[in-house]
Amino acid sequence: MNESAPIPIAAIEPTLLLTRSDVVELLPLADCIVAVERAFALHAEGESLPPGVLAVAAGSGAFHIKAAGLRLSRPYFAAKTNANFSQNPARFGRPAIQGIIALCDAEHGTPLALMDSIAVTALRTAAATAVAARYLARADARVLTVCGCGTQGDVQVRALALVCRLERVFTFDVDRSRADALAARFAESLGLDASAATELGEATRQSDVVVTCTPSRSPLLGCGDIAPGTFLAAVGADSHDKQELDPALVARAAVIVDHLEQCATIGELHHALAAGLMTREDVRAELSEMVSGRRIGRGGETEIAIFDSTGTALEDVAAAAAVYERALAAGRGIPLELGR
Repeated sequence: MNESAPIPIAAIEPTLLLTRSDVVELLPLADCIVAVERAFALHAEGESLPPGVLAVAAGSGAFHIKAAGLRLSRPYFAAKTNANFSQNPARFGRPAIQGIIALCDAEHGTPLALMDSIAVTALRTAAATAVAARYLARADARVLTVCGCGTQGDVQVRALALVCRLERVFTFDVDRSRADALAARFAESLGLDASAATELGEATRQSDVVVTCTPSRSPLLGCGDIAPGTFLAAVGADSHDKQELDPALVARAAVIVDHLEQCATIGELHHALAAGLMTREDVRAELSEMVSGRRIGRGGETEIAIFDSTGTALEDVAAAAAVYERALAAGRGIPLELGR
């Protein structure tokens, strides 16, 4: 066949349209943790297309475009466009985060799937925290505080419960009713001693593991709020103006980042660098280096370990590819023939 001749339409794979319910039913959280850990290991081995991010401000929110590739059962590329408008729930009754993921074959570029990004984002973000906790949380960690009681706070605790032997959970939110409701769900579904905290620092000082997942623009926690030996996952900062931790707290801890360049631009590390309290060389490791054994994480039982999680597209590719392959096997999704 002449190289310039068009490919027959029948030879082109259909693009699957996958809904939020497809994602949730096809990708259990435990399996997502496995997929995300593998993604970081492959990245360390050079089996990835380097992740990139683009942020575009838009009125009271922003659009984040994240992209990367991984060589899994086949080479995959994924680009996720997320709209992040934190005022949506209160103003319009809409989700704060909405978006879509385009999954493509990275060898010839064929679009393989379009899927809702909300469930993927929640699952893969919590999965990355769980992966980090495997390497950074103390073996005797039993008490957790989660700051931010939306969807992400819920999934974060459920992911950590899969890798830590949690017994007690404190929930905290500026909306006390959300904290109460989430604590009640954890008590019922996870069998944990769960209660809403009145004062955040009081709860975190009693905790072995702390997760912050808020849209805060100013520090919520400082040096006096975190006990020695704590594993702290800072999840909320994913743009240059977001911040949950005092830079002094970041500077005194062992800092592990999901992606160094990204965290230096939009993560908690960004604020510590801007304050002149750290350099990039002070970062203990990228998560991929820790997973692959190239660098250590926690240096001792009393060291505070911070996971600066800005959300890398490596996680999106891993999760989206898993959903797509399972959808094919199960006959799920709506075929779209985009080339017609």
